[in-house]
Amino acid sequence: RSLTRRLERLRAGVQAFGQGDLRQRVDVSGRDEVAALAASFNAAAARIETLVQAHRSLLANASHELRSPLARLRLALSLLRQDPAAADARWREIERNLAELDALVEEVLLASRLQAMPAFERAPVELLGLAAEEAAAIGAEVEGVVLTVLGDERLLRRAVRNLLDNARRHAPPQPPDVQLRRVGDAAELRVCDRGPGVPEAERERIFEPFYRLRGHGETAGGVGLGLSLVRQIAERHGGSVHCEPRPGGGSCFVLRLPLR
Repeated sequence: RSLTRRLERLRAGVQAFGQGDLRQRVDVSGRDEVAALAASFNAAAARIETLVQAHRSLLANASHELRSPLARLRLALSLLRQDPAAADARWREIERNLAELDALVEEVLLASRLQAMPAFERAPVELLGLAAEEAAAIGAEVEGVVLTVLGDERLLRRAVRNLLDNARRHAPPQPPDVQLRRVGDAAELRVCDRGPGVPEAERERIFEPFYRLRGHGETAGGVGLGLSLVRQIAERHGGSVHCEPRPGGGSCFVLRLPLR
């Protein structure tokens, strides 16, 4: 009877979860196969609940962020009809907002894939060459040594690119200082800019999805997902990223990845 009751409670819990109660968990008493099954269900349920909540938050924030460039597009099109003589300036504004929309959609899709991605194939990735290629695109140079990590080359390239783009947006026109070095059993990539810096209270919050420093929402560009993606990519590779003050002013973003 005890076994029957436990199985019935497990069945009822699974059914409730399937009907949309994502907080549903079942009792994990005992040390037999039923207890093991219940524990597996609870672990899977917790993972699914986390994913669904993350996707809901991502969708809600993305919907909010889409409103600004769409509103600016509508305004630019309206002004274009009213004043055809200013067509060049209006088309530049339209192209800028279309590029912002494209970047937002691309980063939302990548964030969604990272959240749902259970695992990915890892291969040797030589970081110095990768960072040098990305840095050259913004006129920066990389100092350091050849270091190889195991990971997804496309994702790691995106993380480095996002750090460089962040430095370029917040500290133009000077290119950031980029260094790659070995620290213990990890590769450490430092991207240091000469911008206004990040207040200590916000050095963790800037890695939250869609968070922007006050006063940087419109002027600096970006969609507020770049640094969040860097952290997700770093953690998926067993690494980390943080922000620290740069001596003399500015900020340093430090990406650490375990060496192969």
